[in-house]
Amino acid sequence: MNNIEIIDLRVLCNVARFSSFVAAAHELGISPAYVSKRIAELEKRFGVPLFYRSTRRVRISDQGEIAYAWARRILEDIDGMATEMSDAKIDPSGPLRVSTSLRLGRNHVSPILARLGKQHPRLEVWLELVNSRVDMIEDGIDIDIRVGEVSEPNVIAHRVVKSERILCAAPAYLHENGEPTCATDLARHECLLFRGRDQPFGVWRLDGPNGSETIKVTGRVGSNHGDIIRNWALEGYGIIMLSDWDVADDLRSGALVRVLPDYSQPADVMVVTSGRMTSSAKIRNSVEFLIAQLREGPFALQAKGF
Repeated sequence: MNNIEIIDLRVLCNVARFSSFVAAAHELGISPAYVSKRIAELEKRFGVPLFYRSTRRVRISDQGEIAYAWARRILEDIDGMATEMSDAKIDPSGPLRVSTSLRLGRNHVSPILARLGKQHPRLEVWLELVNSRVDMIEDGIDIDIRVGEVSEPNVIAHRVVKSERILCAAPAYLHENGEPTCATDLARHECLLFRGRDQPFGVWRLDGPNGSETIKVTGRVGSNHGDIIRNWALEGYGIIMLSDWDVADDLRSGALVRVLPDYSQPADVMVVTSGRMTSSAKIRNSVEFLIAQLREGPFALQAKGF
């Protein structure tokens, strides 16, 4: 026997499970004689006894335990492949729980998920808008769309767009207070504090001509909602640091002006899934749809052109 057949692995696993050639044969719908023959062929190939036979029972050997463990893993992979290929032909259905930040969710993710639900009407979509990092397993989240680094173990990160947080202010604020010329100047300015999911409050870490700098900033007003911070900036209350895609329209219109253009903070947009969900066709198809729509289309994260 040059190759091990799948039926050989199934015979091996069933004999190990039932400690009986007869019971294994009954489970598989084949004859006990054929079961005995396949086990004998495997033992001949490996050169070791897999089972010890007696008139009353069949007992697995130490080598048989090793072969059984390998056979079980191989069969699980084969069955998983068959399931995944079958799922790929079926319209995704069932619950899909997605989490993301407030502004990203309201302006981009929610309309994209509505499109996804229309395309796959058997999906049951739930969008959770949060201002703190989620525990995907404990919170039962299938897909988390976030800004910034992904550091947790046992998750898979898919980059949607390369992005950065930049500094902006209204022309009226800069006319009244002057424009900072270096990162340390920010300490004497009114900075509008925003508590993002991956940002420490009141500390801005910026990459610039002198490398990475950490600036302690202060301001009389702050919020955990990006819309509020942006509105305050538009009204001339201070300097903000938000993602480039979040303020692109304001920069193009001139409502905001970029401050310290040589400074920024890396803030790529990532789609994150739990490692245990990577084989789910539903999750995979949803991730592909979200990434495609966030890159191109009416609700895409467009940051260029300002």
